[in-house]
Amino acid sequence: MSRKEKLIRRFVKQPKDFTYQEMISLLVSLGYVESQKGRTSGSRVRFQNKEKQSIIDLHRPHPSNVIKSGVMKDVLEKLINARIISL
Repeated sequence: MSRKEKLIRRFVKQPKDFTYQEMISLLVSLGYVESQKGRTSGSRVRFQNKEKQSIIDLHRPHPSNVIKSGVMKDVLEKLINARIISL
């Protein structure tokens, strides 16, 4: 099993300790590109997949690096709706 497959399986299980770095790795491996929303975006980050015409907006977590469960559910739902991940 590849790293990408392991990361996808871990994400689908919705662990409580999924980090922002893992989220970046996951989204990049699925064809998303990270971009700041603007010069004054602060902790807001946008991930775009132009091939699938899918956009995911996130806030960089702070002070902890762990993604909140609500954000995890939203991202999973968007990936399923874009037919990038199937359960």
